[in-house]
Amino acid sequence: MHTPIDLSSPHTSIQSPFKVCILGGGFGGLYAALYLQRFSELQVTLIDQNDHILFTPLLYELITNELQIWEIAPPFSKLIRQKKIKFYQDHILGTDLKKQQVYLQDRGELQYDYLIIAVGVKSLIDNVPGVKEHAVSFRTLKDTEFLKKKLQDFRSLSKAPVQIAIVGGGPSGVELATKIADYLGQKAEVRLITRGDRILRSFTKATRLTAEKALEERNVRISFLTQVNLVQANRLIVEQANETITLPTDLVIWTTGTKARSWVLDLDCEHNRYGQLLVEPTLQLKGYPEVFALGDIADIPSNSEIPRTAQAAYQQAPVAAKNLRSRVHQKRLKKFRYLHLGEMITVGVNDAAVSSFGLHFHGSLAFLFRNLVYLIRMPTISHRLQVFLSWLQGWWMGWVNWIFKTRKRKAKNYPTGIQ
Repeated sequence: MHTPIDLSSPHTSIQSPFKVCILGGGFGGLYAALYLQRFSELQVTLIDQNDHILFTPLLYELITNELQIWEIAPPFSKLIRQKKIKFYQDHILGTDLKKQQVYLQDRGELQYDYLIIAVGVKSLIDNVPGVKEHAVSFRTLKDTEFLKKKLQDFRSLSKAPVQIAIVGGGPSGVELATKIADYLGQKAEVRLITRGDRILRSFTKATRLTAEKALEERNVRISFLTQVNLVQANRLIVEQANETITLPTDLVIWTTGTKARSWVLDLDCEHNRYGQLLVEPTLQLKGYPEVFALGDIADIPSNSEIPRTAQAAYQQAPVAAKNLRSRVHQKRLKKFRYLHLGEMITVGVNDAAVSSFGLHFHGSLAFLFRNLVYLIRMPTISHRLQVFLSWLQGWWMGWVNWIFKTRKRKAKNYPTGIQ
């Protein structure tokens, strides 16, 4: 085991790099790895069960073919090329915090000097009977590809509109409902089900009203104060106003509820009642100063509520990375302070709502703004450039196509011989 570097000693030298192990290659884990790999005193290893990062805020655009997989799910091999990062695609079985060891399914035991836990959470699909067997979750690339295939099949049907129920009135449910309604049009009747008396409870009133209008324009039905009690192959059993109701469905999409991974719950440290890890304001795990935790899995003390969003993880990553290096060099660590920059959601094809620092706008301009903001947050300059050029080409081709159709339409309206 290494001890921190004593900068006060003129004879200090680094015999070998400190082993930094990062669990989870999402926003928090990957961005922390990209920062730490720049320093020679650190040997960075990144571990994730997938071979790619997933830019989850733009996952909805895959359904409507507005974006391509390579744009929002680039492989780690591409992103860390020529970077001093070891990447292992492996499943995490557990971690012994006292022995400072991580246990992997294929590679076995891995020793570390410093650890960053950024594995996020997974969908809660076992709290209601039938969800696991008959509902579709929406959190991973595999989920998205499965859902897209189902929607493509529905689109090719000639029968009466299919019945689609989306459970969850948060941003994921609302964004999915508007995208699916646009994608399927008259071929589907979409219903959004929420236990609350409103959608987007934690969002601003302006964003909530914009979303409600978008849902109404797309004929999406909203069932408020509705509890799902049972999911079956072709129907939902729900409770509304103390009455049990049966809703026929062709597809149920489950977007509500998350839970910690079992090995995280088994860690020998403090958890809150939701299974999150209790950390210090410096993002250090309580009782283990060499371990940092961030993202959805961390319960961080703060004066204001920290949302479980990519925005929060994006802000936590550099703080955790810099504090880790500060501890290596025995410097003072900084407290994490979340800065709420606003909120952005998509509310249909080429449509979005943005609320930031008192400014609210929606429509195609908001959609463009949202995409550009997320473009800036994508990992590595080279990937950002590739994605931007792809978008630029798409915009250019769309503009040319619009000009061509406009001229063709005008030409048809002229009398013969006059053009």
